[in-house]
Amino acid sequence: MNLEEGKVIVKLARESVTSYFQHKEPIIPKNFEEKRGVFVTIHTTEKNLRGCIGFPYPKHPLAKSIIAAARAAAFQDPRFLPLKEKELNKIIFEVSVLTEPELIKVKNPLEYLKQIVIGKDGLIVECDSFSALLLPQVPIPLNWNAEQFLTATCHKAGLLPETWKTKKCKVYKFQAEIFREETPNGSIIAETE
Repeated sequence: MNLEEGKVIVKLARESVTSYFQHKEPIIPKNFEEKRGVFVTIHTTEKNLRGCIGFPYPKHPLAKSIIAAARAAAFQDPRFLPLKEKELNKIIFEVSVLTEPELIKVKNPLEYLKQIVIGKDGLIVECDSFSALLLPQVPIPLNWNAEQFLTATCHKAGLLPETWKTKKCKVYKFQAEIFREETPNGSIIAETE
């Protein structure tokens, strides 16, 4: 995606939440019919997480997925109270458009450490009926290495930290094109390579 497309999808994420307070439906932009996985992340201006929900697999057209993810991040993330309208000028929207998750095939789970590129790859860990996803941008400010990233993804799934080392655990990786507001309702930038 180019920056102009990125601007459209970030504005759509914000409009999806703003229009909810007005009891309206957002206007769906054209040319975003391709099915893609997507996550919408909301941060406060202090860079604290305020909500993050998405769809890792490409099951719905991108525009419709962004609307659903934005509203879910704002109002249904179980880690936070629903967003209030007065917060709209104090939050920053970020949209991550995902590649399809790919199973990392290894003979020995320690091989995962060489197959994960920090800052490029996001992770999904699945084990029994537990699973979790962390976006590629998550480990960067925390200076995590691949092992810490795997451990944190297991922890998020409600698994023991070392579960990724077991053969019953499946690990998937994906990449993301990331676009975000610099300030609330402000300029939009790309965070892709």
